[in-house]
Amino acid sequence: MEIVGGVISRGGARDGSPGGPTPSQAHRGGPLIVTEDVELLDDLLRLCAAAGARPEVHHGGPERGEGWDAAPLVLVGDDAAHRVRGARRRRGVVLVGRDQDDSGVWRRAVEIGADHVLVLPDGEQWLVDRIADVAEGVGRPALTVGVIGGRGGAGASTLACALAVTAARTGRRTMLVDADPLGGGLDVLLGGETVEGLRWPAFAASRGRVSGEALEESLPELHALRVLSWDRGEAVAVAPEAVRAVVSAARRRGGVVVVDLPRRVDETVAEALEQLDLCLLLVPPELRAVAGARRVASAAGLVLKDLRVVVPAGARPQGLGGLDAEEVAGLLGLPLAGEVPWEAELVAAQTAGVPPGGAARGPLARFCAAFWDRVPVDAPGGGV
Repeated sequence: MEIVGGVISRGGARDGSPGGPTPSQAHRGGPLIVTEDVELLDDLLRLCAAAGARPEVHHGGPERGEGWDAAPLVLVGDDAAHRVRGARRRRGVVLVGRDQDDSGVWRRAVEIGADHVLVLPDGEQWLVDRIADVAEGVGRPALTVGVIGGRGGAGASTLACALAVTAARTGRRTMLVDADPLGGGLDVLLGGETVEGLRWPAFAASRGRVSGEALEESLPELHALRVLSWDRGEAVAVAPEAVRAVVSAARRRGGVVVVDLPRRVDETVAEALEQLDLCLLLVPPELRAVAGARRVASAAGLVLKDLRVVVPAGARPQGLGGLDAEEVAGLLGLPLAGEVPWEAELVAAQTAGVPPGGAARGPLARFCAAFWDRVPVDAPGGGV
């Protein structure tokens, strides 16, 4: 067993999620509650309500096959542990109690094959998250890729949009998150600044858990993807807790999430960086850009699990300091993920309403398609 947050768990996922049914087995619905403790039942019903789930309640031990096997999550009150000892062993069983000092809870957890031991009230938020997961039917999290510029004007926002547009064109569920409040808004870059839907200021006060389904449905839909952008108001900041809640919700929907990141790394940006499977650092092939990118990489690298370099392709910069892609990656001490081709018609295409990556046969779209082929959606964190 191990401690996950305020919860003691055995053999569960490293992120603390219950070892319940596989994503293919998961179905929408609430947990099964087994307890005769009225106060505990009231607490569990309250937490289910907070998670938007409707539970099934058994005051005694469930009969063979009745609810026990079908429920996506089983919450067994410590008072009822002896009544479920004979039930078929399964994953996704949580033993819930109140006594922090009761050492016997370990023995009872083993006897019923519980994956987790949770003590209220300390474990309430953990339990709300797990209940909400089963209510939403959460499966594999989205492959989450960030893009950050090594210097200003490198084209990171254009690349982020192109990656998202290309992923959506293949039928993948895709969300594009604009994490740069000073970037002018990715909805503008996609030609959708007037499309109805919520922008970042609507989520500025978000805390705890945000419904992934509700988030997706509330955002503007542009070019077959959902976009969380900034509006044209004066708000330029979102609390770290809000970024954590929103990006987590986006990831729970599966598919692909692309995050356009600012070059500065503060507490709020760090929350987004922590949830990335991979981040691309776009660095023009020149010494000054490499010098600036080294500072960005140093700050972001403290949080990121996987940071790789992409270099705009094309003519070598004129004059002193022109580098090739391998030299840029070598100077930064980072792996090279590829060279992004220059698309001369990009500005004219955007004026005509075609977003970055919108021309399927264009060089930028081909680069992005090849990138997604190397990093399949069903393998988060996969190599490039």
